[in-house]
Amino acid sequence: MKKPKIKMTIIKEDIGYSAHASVGNISINTQGETFEELKEMILDAVNLTFEDKGWVYTTDEIQFEYDLESFFDFYRVINAKALSERIGMNQSLLAQYIKRIKQPSATQVKRILKGVQQIGRELTEVRFLL
Repeated sequence: MKKPKIKMTIIKEDIGYSAHASVGNISINTQGETFEELKEMILDAVNLTFEDKGWVYTTDEIQFEYDLESFFDFYRVINAKALSERIGMNQSLLAQYIKRIKQPSATQVKRILKGVQQIGRELTEVRFLL
């Protein structure tokens, strides 16, 4: 049997973060105070879950899905104001989505994700003069 793919959902809580994944009929849950601690806890939980099968996962093998608040908290290098200007979204509206004051529609989430992914593609092509 092949190692299953794991999609871990990350949520920012009042204190720290929680993570959840369902793999078939198996539920994997953990939490951490910081993102770094959470990643360690996720790896421990996943590897403990599949220890009897001899499967060992690395963080590169686990797909992470974030709510907007968690994403912008983890990746503080991404400026929400600049992103809102780039994707043509009202800055106040994006801030309300990030702080969970308002719930974005699926279309708005795709719009935000497309902007973030475009920045990521551009960054992978950056070259510096030596």
